[in-house]
Amino acid sequence: MKHEQTIEQRIPAAFSYPVVFSRKIFSPGHPALAALLHRARDGDEPCRVLCFVDEAVARSHADLLSDFRAALQAADPTAQLLHDPRPVPGGEAIKNDYRLIMEMLDTLLEHRLCRHSLVFAIGGGAVLDAVGFAAALVHRGVRLVRVPTTVLAQCDAGLGVKNGMNLHGGKNVVGTFAPPYAVLNDADFLDTLPMEHWIGGVSEAFKVALIKDARFFESLCAEAPLVAGRDAPAMARIVRRCAELHLEHLCAGGDPFELGEARPLDFGHWSAHKLEALSNYRIGHGAAVATGIAIDTCIAAELGWVSEPVRDALLAALETIGFRLWHEELGWTQGDGTLSILRGLEEFREHLGGRLTLILPEGPGQGRVLHEVAPASVERAVRRLATRAPAGKEFG
Repeated sequence: MKHEQTIEQRIPAAFSYPVVFSRKIFSPGHPALAALLHRARDGDEPCRVLCFVDEAVARSHADLLSDFRAALQAADPTAQLLHDPRPVPGGEAIKNDYRLIMEMLDTLLEHRLCRHSLVFAIGGGAVLDAVGFAAALVHRGVRLVRVPTTVLAQCDAGLGVKNGMNLHGGKNVVGTFAPPYAVLNDADFLDTLPMEHWIGGVSEAFKVALIKDARFFESLCAEAPLVAGRDAPAMARIVRRCAELHLEHLCAGGDPFELGEARPLDFGHWSAHKLEALSNYRIGHGAAVATGIAIDTCIAAELGWVSEPVRDALLAALETIGFRLWHEELGWTQGDGTLSILRGLEEFREHLGGRLTLILPEGPGQGRVLHEVAPASVERAVRRLATRAPAGKEFG
């Protein structure tokens, strides 16, 4: 028998991209856009650009498309906008239809983009995910510039390295890890958000605060009435701190591409993803995460990992902001009488490679790993939320 030889291959990979917080990004002469296009230039070759825009954002900002064209020209007169910015469906609609992904792929290929070209994605988290997925497939990755337009996208979904779409009833079951070329956060987009999207991303702020920053959790609880009153300075503080915590985890957590089991930033998401699917995505991601972290915090309190006052402070703050924590889908059952939401645990287990690994709060301010959850604990948490439902809504 010949002596076996093994070459252990190690490939270091370092990624760097700017995350800008500003206003009026697409005003002529804005330094962030000029710096971005200058960095993207390939010698004397002009930068080639395509842009996809959430159609709801385009309707809310009548001058957005013309402003984008003018800002691009002012930032770099040689830049080539290959086609007028293209509106695309927003929300989960764009992630649920593979034909829309293929249409974007066709557009990228028809205009013969190269790996030095830029694809701008302007919209909420779903649009950023879907456009990013298409861009990551062309030439194994065309440069993606994310312009998040919702609170959720600016403080969480638009910052990291994940792209994807929904398939076979599963949330984000098809996708890629592909860091963006840049992220441009423009606070002006938040001013026109409907209330649902204004508060939606704040659930992600509570999520990261509970497992990483006790002082941030306290400030979120204190500022809940300000958020409910659409206080712009309060929201700016929340978005910035939430984004900082997400980026710190991404850079220092040691697992940006989620090769391991523990995923702290998925706290509350096993039930949130299932709740979205059960509602046929009637329930948005932010609202589902609010319920998801409420369920997991109730379980953590039962385990003695957080105090009952912390649990109650979370539930009260979320409701003050405007989240409805009880949804009728939480009471749905399967043929054997078990709660349908429990299927989310099994789907999460499958997604993680066969071993369930959840992060629940301990403190608050830090997370703790949990590998098994008793169905009875979930049912008790759901029943607690049912007691907070509007009159006439009962569990079961």
